[in-house]
Amino acid sequence: MTPGASVAALAERVDTLLARRNEAGAAFYEQQADRIARLCHRMAERFARGGRLVAFGASPAARSDARHVAVEFVHPVIVGKRALPAIGITGDGGALATQARLILHADDIALAFGDAPDAIAEARARGCLAVDLPRDFPLPGEDPFVHQELLETLYHVLWELVHVYLEHQGLLEGRRPRTTHDAGASSFLYPFLAEQETDLEAIVADVRRSVLMKADEVAALREQTLGEGRGRLVAASRDLRARLDAGGTVFALGNGGSATDAMDLVADLRYPPHAWPHRRALDLTEDTAIITAVANDVGFEAIFARQVIAYGRPGDIVVALTTSGGSGNVLAALAEARRRGLGTLALVGYDGGRILADGLADHVIVSRSEHIPRIQEAQASACHVLRELIELAT
Repeated sequence: MTPGASVAALAERVDTLLARRNEAGAAFYEQQADRIARLCHRMAERFARGGRLVAFGASPAARSDARHVAVEFVHPVIVGKRALPAIGITGDGGALATQARLILHADDIALAFGDAPDAIAEARARGCLAVDLPRDFPLPGEDPFVHQELLETLYHVLWELVHVYLEHQGLLEGRRPRTTHDAGASSFLYPFLAEQETDLEAIVADVRRSVLMKADEVAALREQTLGEGRGRLVAASRDLRARLDAGGTVFALGNGGSATDAMDLVADLRYPPHAWPHRRALDLTEDTAIITAVANDVGFEAIFARQVIAYGRPGDIVVALTTSGGSGNVLAALAEARRRGLGTLALVGYDGGRILADGLADHVIVSRSEHIPRIQEAQASACHVLRELIELAT
């Protein structure tokens, strides 16, 4: 497609991009499910020995994945999940290999996004479990946006399913097996857990099925998000394109994993993977000095609104990512943007929360799920589709 596409052509493009994603996801997870299940087991053994997950990412896009991995493991969002030690290392701190040499211990897990061969080599030399993404898990097709979405689901699945093996201590190296495992209150999350704890291959097979189930779940949610939201995505892309062409800036924000998705959106606008123009964008989650100063002296709900006051002008637009649709600091930022004449776009989960119910944003894209990892994955697809539509819209 060429720039200046009609509304109908943009809507058709959304359908094409949706089909591309679901075809790639089906192929990738069918091929890699067993390897993912076994990687979860090896990671669990490292965590049980006191190891940490250390994620590396040097490029603007890869650093968002490294940060996202760390927050998911350190601050679990699903009830019953244990917090696991994880660190996100990015190019902001200097050469990744140097940082790896200073930080890594032998029992750690090194997970590298993008081009980080020196860090991976350092990790392997130290005896770490080293995973070089995407080289160790080859990705189908050539679309870098689809690749990032596949990897986001991959590391969410690693986080979700490593706990299966941690609950089966007898399956871990050097641990004493128990006869059976009672899934208890977690049975609704993992229907396969009541198994003999001496049979590793049976658990691996069950985890493999869980991987495929989760891949199917995100495919279905992506279809709902992009299908039901097709018209809103097209309208939002045309609004963003007009504002950017007139000199406006995109301000992106969110909390936790949504903060890293905001980081990724800004990276895709500033440093597009294709031969597209660099677009004005600012990540309101990036400056920890501002965020901690405002949170400490004013309150956490003001951390984004204060930045909208400082930077925002009529003609700019705030893009908010939130799984709940009701985070106080997100609502405050959207309200401040409205007062100052900025445009607003929100990507939300659940039933849209207060943002949809009270009409707090000009454009609202809803991923109708209560499962936070799947919401974030569908929102990543929506952001990437939006990024492409911006360049095709008039």
